[in-house]
Amino acid sequence: MLAIRGGKVVGPAGSFDADVFVEGERIAAVGVDLPITVEREIDAAGCYVLPGCIDPHTHMDMPFGDTHTCDDFTSGSIAAAFGGTTCHVDFCMQQPGDTPKQSLERWFQKLEDGPPLIDVGFHLAVTDLSDPSSLAELRDLPGQGVTSFKLFMAYRGSFMVEDDVMFQTMEVAAEHGALTMVHAENGHVIDVLVKRALAEGKTGTEYHGATRPPVTESEATARAIAIAGLAGAPLYVVHVSCHEALKAVEDGLAAGARVRAETCTHYFVTEEADLARPDFEGGKYIFTPPPRDPAEHEALWEGVGRGSLCVVSSDHAPFRWADQKSLGRDDFSAIPNGAPGIEERLLAVHQLGVVEGRITLERMVELLAAEPARLFGLYPRKGVIAPGSDADLVVFDPEAERVLGVDNLHSKVDYTLFEGFGVKGLPRDVLVRGTEVISDGRLVGKPGHGRFVERGPTSLAA
Repeated sequence: MLAIRGGKVVGPAGSFDADVFVEGERIAAVGVDLPITVEREIDAAGCYVLPGCIDPHTHMDMPFGDTHTCDDFTSGSIAAAFGGTTCHVDFCMQQPGDTPKQSLERWFQKLEDGPPLIDVGFHLAVTDLSDPSSLAELRDLPGQGVTSFKLFMAYRGSFMVEDDVMFQTMEVAAEHGALTMVHAENGHVIDVLVKRALAEGKTGTEYHGATRPPVTESEATARAIAIAGLAGAPLYVVHVSCHEALKAVEDGLAAGARVRAETCTHYFVTEEADLARPDFEGGKYIFTPPPRDPAEHEALWEGVGRGSLCVVSSDHAPFRWADQKSLGRDDFSAIPNGAPGIEERLLAVHQLGVVEGRITLERMVELLAAEPARLFGLYPRKGVIAPGSDADLVVFDPEAERVLGVDNLHSKVDYTLFEGFGVKGLPRDVLVRGTEVISDGRLVGKPGHGRFVERGPTSLAA
């Protein structure tokens, strides 16, 4: 038996001083002065004890054009653990010619090739239902613990699906308690704008934002909500970046739609002007949707405050700047889209949200742990500190300080969007299913401790 003693236990409903007792992989008890004999103790005096964070939006070893994200499940999960994340749900991308089952087999092989330190679930990103067996295989996936499907409304010619595939996938989700996720941008319009810009010689990184204006995001968001309603399916809109798309979500909520939405940490700190940084520095800010006007930072925080943005994810998609982003040095449309952030997420949300007074500590836990667990079929196994739940725990020192930089983070990527960003509050100890993987800020766990997690129905299931 292990005891974490003297800390402040934080949950979405409140915080209280208590000891947390761990037996094997589960939480055995939570309380004060409990007559329980333990073999080992962790002193958490002066610290918060948080449920392990859950990142529902990551891309490890993901193909994009002629390259892959530079983190595999080993390196990416180590970075996650240092950032207080104990479980992430990664996107299994259906490859051309593969059925859903074949695509899932590819991602299980990736887990073997790069064994994770933390627990991992999978979403299936559906890109093609033309094979006669695909719909049947899609219906089988929830029974195998894959209870969320991703649909891209952008990236024409690669990941993008048309509305008929989106509608059919949503119908399957509705039948089986699965959650449909959408990347909401109008890929057809963006394709025209990109081709026009290139034809006019506008090839620099600054044109990435101009060819993906907010209306392409808000239109697609509203369309996805309407189609999901027709299919009777719950919907989760990923990486909302602007108030126009947020309004589409809030209009859907007001009309009774079963829709939820996330934003990502980087949308709180980046802006469209970053795309014009000289010497190809703007390439670091090529992600989609693109960085927006600085006024959107507070608009998104207001959405968090109203509850219409209920999750903050990382959208961790790390491509090295030196030799991967540079593939598009002469053509912004050829730059791999994505940015790192899995380690920075908790640190930045605590600093920008809690320390700077925008949200409470309890709301932070809701955004980063409890609500992702509910929406993605992991609650109450994960996302909460309660007897019987997995002992995924973070001892968080609210007084520790650091200036973030690529040299003190753990992804294989060669930059961070948070370079020079000062934070107060750091994870000190991290446990995954009762085993310490980070102790006093040092890696002590072994890759391979993490497991594939079968997930149940979404909390939005009818």
